Amino acid sequence: MDERVDLHTHSNCSDGTLSPVELASLATARQVAMLALTDHDTVAGCAAAQSACTAYGIRFVPGIELTCGWHEREIHIVGLAIDTESTMLRAQIEDTRARRRARIAEIGRRLEKHGIAAAEPCASLIAGNATPTRMHVARLLVAGGHATNTEQAFERFLRRGQPGHVPADWPELQATVASIHAAGGLAVLAHPHRYPLSNGQLRELCGHFKDAGGDGIEVSLAGLGPADADRLASLARRYGLAGSIGSDFHEPGLPWRPLGRFAKLPDQVISIVDRLRRPDSDARAP
Repeated sequence: MDERVDLHTHSNCSDGTLSPVELASLATARQVAMLALTDHDTVAGCAAAQSACTAYGIRFVPGIELTCGWHEREIHIVGLAIDTESTMLRAQIEDTRARRRARIAEIGRRLEKHGIAAAEPCASLIAGNATPTRMHVARLLVAGGHATNTEQAFERFLRRGQPGHVPADWPELQATVASIHAAGGLAVLAHPHRYPLSNGQLRELCGHFKDAGGDGIEVSLAGLGPADADRLASLARRYGLAGSIGSDFHEPGLPWRPLGRFAKLPDQVISIVDRLRRPDSDARAP
């Protein structure tokens, strides 16, 4: 019998809307057998999620989605089965959070100059416990009546060329993979089909990621079309990367990102789930 697996989810410790406990509750309702919490640049929710998943009989995978830079582009790397107390990982988290706070403050200032009262709300985001992201700003814009939904908020205000766009300077890809490995985790290239890259650039990214020690690539994702599914499976096989499964869940009510995925992968793609089922200390073993 196939198990439901979700190795890419978010809580309100970053830009999700559910608490880690609420996320675990929804996971059990969705009959998820293995769940990873992979909040953006924070592990703050992992302990609560672990306790809740244990109570529900769900195998919990402590994780994170780290933001990094590659050829002046923002790339996301998911870390799975990590030691959340790793010194090297914690150092990268703090560095990235500082960069995020500075970026959100500048977005608030730029939107303020555009006639949108955003500086104070953005300052409140920075002062809060959650990792501040542009999604938080997008929700503020929707709440303020400046956009009908978060997608429109990004298009009107936060994308490149718009009044609230602020370029970001993130840690490098190789250092990010190294931080995940230092924490005993597996490094997975997140949603590669979403990056604005040509096929050649995407192959180059996957090659660099593999050379840096990358372990896997997200192949089975919610809402993935057949053409992108074939392309990601081909990349996994070409670069010897294990296939990962996830929804990139942020909030209920989005039918294109439902929590919980069946662990089915294309032919000749090795599942990263097999490595996660090993004893915790053996996940990094080849």
